Amino acid sequence: MIYLNFTDLSEDPQKRLLEKSKCDVERKFGDAIGKYVKQNYSCFETMIEEEAIRNLYSYSFVFKI
Repeated sequence: MIYLNFTDLSEDPQKRLLEKSKCDVERKFGDAIGKYVKQNYSCFETMIEEEAIRNLYSYSFVFKI
């Protein structure tokens, strides 16, 4: 679970969440994405970022109000 302060949803916390999600995606699916990128001549960083955004929907958030 990720704990967020409801009053602090500015750009910095959003960037921090995206970076955490990128690390999770790279750790879990980095090899598979790397193979896909080599086969389809895509950009690894773009693929990681797209998957990281999708991965955010799988997190459980707890908001402190």
